[in-house]
Amino acid sequence: MIFAVIALVLAVNWITAHVNQKVREVARKTARVEYKLDLIMAHLGIEEPEPAGLDVVRDLLRKNKEIEAIKEYRRITGAGLKEAKDAVEALDY
Repeated sequence: MIFAVIALVLAVNWITAHVNQKVREVARKTARVEYKLDLIMAHLGIEEPEPAGLDVVRDLLRKNKEIEAIKEYRRITGAGLKEAKDAVEALDY
């Protein structure tokens, strides 16, 4: 019985390590693709379009509701907390 538990733990550890390695690999590839896309857009003079719904975020900022504005920005864009905070602070309203 104890050998079965040890074997199961080892198998789970191996699977977890393998999955984590694949996730890191996909993250690296994604970062490379994003970098290349940024280069292409810069070369063509294309700016990233403003996400739809930022009028709601700006409205919340005008009402001094920065936390709600950050939450709304995250909902609209799917951005992380730091990215959303930085983007909202950089908005002109």
